[in-house]
Amino acid sequence: MKKMPLFSKSHKNPAEIVKILKDNLAILEKQDKKTDKASEEVSKSLQAMKEILCGTNEKEPPTEAVAQLAQELYSSGLLVTLIADLQLIDFEGKKDVTQIFNNILRRQIGTRSPTVEYISAHPHILFMLLKGYEAPQIALRCGIMLRECIRHEPLAKIILFSNQFRDFFKYVELSTFDIASDAFATFK
Repeated sequence: MKKMPLFSKSHKNPAEIVKILKDNLAILEKQDKKTDKASEEVSKSLQAMKEILCGTNEKEPPTEAVAQLAQELYSSGLLVTLIADLQLIDFEGKKDVTQIFNNILRRQIGTRSPTVEYISAHPHILFMLLKGYEAPQIALRCGIMLRECIRHEPLAKIILFSNQFRDFFKYVELSTFDIASDAFATFK
């Protein structure tokens, strides 16, 4: 009997995917000659992550792999790096980051929401997403992730009781209609 690989055609486990992604994001940050190859690797790694989190048409995502990937995202600080480097990632990659972030945020273990707990302990993630409204190329993606965050009461409280909450009033008055509308939707 032929064994099927656990992590599809990539054969990489979550720890390897996180490491490759983190290394290639560092190359993109430097903006040197290798950025095309790094950008391609970032896209491949994001696709592999998405496949682990969402599964494929044929199979459900393996629970242990999802848990391992989530743990790697927390311990490596990659969740923060993905948001910080969002403007360096290509269009499809930005969509993948949003999907990965929102999927990992919705993940529950019993009554616990580990990612909500992680972001509560690292509130600067919320403020990075909020500040994303200032960068037109990532504003809408940050808005989608921020709205997903504020669906969780502990995260909504952090935003509401912060000094940065006043920034919403600035963002809803931006001259770019779609960004101002998105900021208003989040504010609402």
